[in-house]
Amino acid sequence: MEEKLFCKNGGCTAKLGAGALSKILGMLERRRDENLISGFENNEDAAVYKINDKIAFVQTLDFFPPMVEDPYIFGQIAAASALSDIYAMGGEVKTALNIVCFPEDGDLNVLGKILQGGNDKVIEAGGVLAGGHSICDDGIKYGLSATGLIEVDKVLKNSECAEGDVIILTKPLGTGIICTAARMNKADKKSYDEAVKSMTFLNKYAADILHKYDVHACTDVTGFGLLVHLCEMLGDKFSAEIYTDKIPIIENAVQYADDFYITGAGQKNRNHVEKDVELKNVNFGMQEVLFDPQTSGGFLISMSEESAKKALAEIEKLGLPCGIIGKITSKKDKKIYVK
Repeated sequence: MEEKLFCKNGGCTAKLGAGALSKILGMLERRRDENLISGFENNEDAAVYKINDKIAFVQTLDFFPPMVEDPYIFGQIAAASALSDIYAMGGEVKTALNIVCFPEDGDLNVLGKILQGGNDKVIEAGGVLAGGHSICDDGIKYGLSATGLIEVDKVLKNSECAEGDVIILTKPLGTGIICTAARMNKADKKSYDEAVKSMTFLNKYAADILHKYDVHACTDVTGFGLLVHLCEMLGDKFSAEIYTDKIPIIENAVQYADDFYITGAGQKNRNHVEKDVELKNVNFGMQEVLFDPQTSGGFLISMSEESAKKALAEIEKLGLPCGIIGKITSKKDKKIYVK
């Protein structure tokens, strides 16, 4: 087997589990500030702080180890993932700062390619790379701290869905599984290329479309997988039905999951919300796709069916698999019923 020198276990599969994080964050003292529109209390994608009655800034950061062997592609993916949180809140990217961990004796040409990939995505987003911070570390890690602007009355939150809404997913699932298979030299080129295309594709373009419509709730699907993020969206007020035959999935992801090319992070996601999810008649591979941590995943959106059909018609033209995957219902015994 070919040795993987650059990519060990990276992307959003490297995240701490949602259960552990919620316990730790629950211990922190919370200072109230009336200008803080969005913080970590509701597991939002980014912080939103009101500057005046009309404008707020959006602040986020994201970094992780490599999940692909190509350093330039890794830089693109890490930047796209970090910038996504700005778009998920409805904001516009303005500035970004590099976050770099790199071995002291590492090849600086590799670092240069990582930073070039990240910078290219910041430029594509219409933002400005304004600096950063680096430290020596045994492993490679890269990402961005990003800031954007947003109109106060246009902030998108992750937990304001409404009964009767349908649920849109704007990118296919399976990146964690595909990258795991690739590390074992088991992923075919078509599946791997599809995963890379999805991970490097900026959510800016879907966000530009969503600005035209009345979106009730929005989040990006990242390391906690589809089902954990959907549970956060539902809160304690609603339940949801998800239809497996409507979910966009990267080719061969279900088969690779059946072959046990799965991640520890996916199992953490399962443990965290399995009690809230009914998975009757859903095979193992599909279950793993639903729990799979996504790196630079798509948006999970709750909106009226009429608006969703119009928005989806435009999102489909972006060229990535997407679809209406379920609906929001009244509160039931379980949060999510997968059919």
